[in-house]
Amino acid sequence: MESHETSKSRVLVIYTGGTIGSVQDASGGLVPLDFNEIHRHVPELEQPNREIEIISFEPPLDSSNVGTKEWLELAQAIKHHYADFDGFVILHGTDTLAFTASALSFMLEGLRKPIILTGSQLPIGLPRTDGRENLLAAVDIATSTRFNEPIVQEVAVYFGSFLFRGNRAHKASAESMQAIISPNLPALAEAGVDIIYNESLMYRDSMETLHVHEALDNRVAWLPFFPGQPLEVIERLTDWPDLRGLVLSTFGSGNAPSNPALKSILTAANDRGISIVNVTQCGHGAVHPERYATAHLLRDCGVIPGGDMTTEAALTKLMACLGRGFTREEARNFMARNVRGELTRFSALT
Repeated sequence: MESHETSKSRVLVIYTGGTIGSVQDASGGLVPLDFNEIHRHVPELEQPNREIEIISFEPPLDSSNVGTKEWLELAQAIKHHYADFDGFVILHGTDTLAFTASALSFMLEGLRKPIILTGSQLPIGLPRTDGRENLLAAVDIATSTRFNEPIVQEVAVYFGSFLFRGNRAHKASAESMQAIISPNLPALAEAGVDIIYNESLMYRDSMETLHVHEALDNRVAWLPFFPGQPLEVIERLTDWPDLRGLVLSTFGSGNAPSNPALKSILTAANDRGISIVNVTQCGHGAVHPERYATAHLLRDCGVIPGGDMTTEAALTKLMACLGRGFTREEARNFMARNVRGELTRFSALT
């Protein structure tokens, strides 16, 4: 059940850009919204028990243009304002929202406050917009407490009546109002008449104070497998001199072609110190390297099983991992273990 304290809560809304920040002008076209005027479009934001402050990226960005630089800006903004606000809402385009949520979850260690990302499929200035409900619910969640502490104390995504762990989120549809899903973990909360929280799933960090890991190494690549794939493509990718990490998107429960040449390429990459992680290209499920002989090839090459991590989580976790200067063994253990709730269970390396 939802609970609110009587004292006034402070929420910082960070507008990065995206569909939610558009309104319809007199000609029927869409133009960017000045988010300093958001209260004019969503007057329900004004509540006697909370204060809302808004800051915006200048200029606002389409989420296709959001990357490591913007992730760092967001993390630094949260760090700078952390002591002054009870919760944070990040308004973001949907296309790369899951990447940003995943990245922030690994950059922000020791969270004791909610970081809620949301966006919309339709601009907030249109009559059928989903942006209004998404924004209002995200702010409500960012101010919800029980026993004088926030119910949510992690990076999460609110979209289409559901709250998902940030590093479990995935954009599954370009059309549906429920564009964002969590394929391998149930929702943390569902908004109906009340917001019902699944508190048994809430993540709690063992650290007591916020620490921001600012170093990200984006010298990584993503390689989906497909039948008939030329090995020359894989070989050329792994020959990139600066490559430090590789996420393989494999068949089913982590399978790859039983090809000695492929094994040779991946073994050579692993021997050069490239961290290679295996996730399934299926929409739901996990890598099980013990199940089939076709998965044993990757295990024998030193590939790290990624369990049920999403591709978004695997890539951003790898960037965070490589940015911390771990030894090779430390990096393997970091990628295989559950760091921020991104894995249902430990991914055994054997």
